[in-house]
Order: sequence, then C-alpha cells, then structure tokens
Amino acid sequence: MANNKKMQENNTEKIIVENVYKTFDVYLDKANSLKEKLLFWNRNNKETREVLKNINLRIKEGEAVALIGVNGSGKSTLLKLMTKIIYPNKGRVVTNGKLTSLLELGAGFHMDFSGRENIYFNASIFGLTKKEIDKRIDKIIEFSELGTYIDNPVRTYSSGMFMRLAFSVAINVDAEILLVDEILSVGDQHFQEKCIEKMKELKKEGKTMVFVTHSLDSAMQLCDRAIWLHKGVIKLDGKTEDVIEEYLKETR
Repeated sequence: MANNKKMQENNTEKIIVENVYKTFDVYLDKANSLKEKLLFWNRNNKETREVLKNINLRIKEGEAVALIGVNGSGKSTLLKLMTKIIYPNKGRVVTNGKLTSLLELGAGFHMDFSGRENIYFNASIFGLTKKEIDKRIDKIIEFSELGTYIDNPVRTYSSGMFMRLAFSVAINVDAEILLVDEILSVGDQHFQEKCIEKMKELKKEGKTMVFVTHSLDSAMQLCDRAIWLHKGVIKLDGKTEDVIEEYLKETR
C-alpha cells in the first residue's frame, strides 16, 4: 500500500489535495470592548462554517490552473491551504517543490524600510541567500519599474507599487510552484500586461502555477485548466474554455 502511494506521488505531481475539509468558527456575539467582555464573559455563541468540503485534485508539473467562482466559494482558502498558511480540518495537502506565493498585497513588508531593504527581507523568506539576492536585485528593481522610489519607505507606496515590488521579488526566486491570489488585478494596465507576459514565460519554462482570479480573460490567456468552486465544492474541473463557458451560463 505504501509503495502504491509513493508511486502515485511522483515528481510530476506538484500539488496533491486529498479529501480536504476546512471549517472556520465565526463568533456571533463577540465582545467589542473590555466592558462587554467583563459583563458578558460567558457568551460563546459561535457558528462553524464549512468552507471546503471533500476537495480532491492533483496538479501536475507545468500546469497553469485557474481557480474561479463567486466570492465566498472557497478559492482563496484552498490557495492558503496549498501554501501551508492554514491547515485542513480533515484530509491532506502535499506540495512537491520550492514554492512562492502572492496572496495578500504587501504581506511580509516592513512599512518603515525601503523597497530595496524589503527585497532582501522577502527574498530571504523565499530561501535566497544574501549573495543570491545581490546577484538578482538589479533585475528585480528593473522589472518593478519603481525607479528612485525603490529607496523610499514602502509605507509611502500606492497599492500598485506594492504589487510591482511583491511580484518582482516572487518571480525572481526560481520557485517551481507559483500561487497567485487576485494580485494581478492591482496596478495599471501596462504592468498587468507585463505580468501576464512574464507568467507566459514562466509557463513555457515548465513552472507550475495556480491562480485565484475573477478575470476570466486572464484565465483564458494563462491557463489550460480551470477549477470552478461553488459553495466549497468543486463543481467543474476541465479545460479552461469549457469550464468558463459553463460558469458564465450560470452566473449571467
């Protein structure tokens, strides 16, 4: 049995999600002040919400996969499970290979430090040594198009500038798996197009990519496969154009 499982988890399968369930507890009468906590200390009215229900999928090396669905369908939760930011209540998630992610704009940035200093912070989190970052920093700065702003504190950055910096670092750490949550929708049209082109390059290089997106055009451009999540379950998994066609029939 163990040998069979080992054979199934070969190197071509970069992400394995098996029988995954994820729930969150939502407190309905949570105290908002110290006074309320003291007066109503025995309140504990909570609701357990099942966000993902028995999710099973396997993503092979070199696949570009779009996760689509309306807000609240479980897309971002599934992506966070893949990054090991959170863990399932049941089931398992396995990733094979070096992974980088773009999940929340500016996550991990130190607001009072410059963009240049944050490149070193973020790239080191992804596993690069200072010497490796030194070799790549000019390339990262050039791609970000931040110019002289690179030496300004990132608290002075706009959301678009945040995205440029985060994306530029993430694509230059030589990861095998790239996970992106809607971040490409931030920024001007020029940089969005530049990001799409870079993603296409990474796809040709054989990188494995998973996107959470509401941009069906981007999904069509980048992904051969789409997974439609609906109320925490996989409603459809197949060729991008086929899945989007069915998705639009229901959501129009």
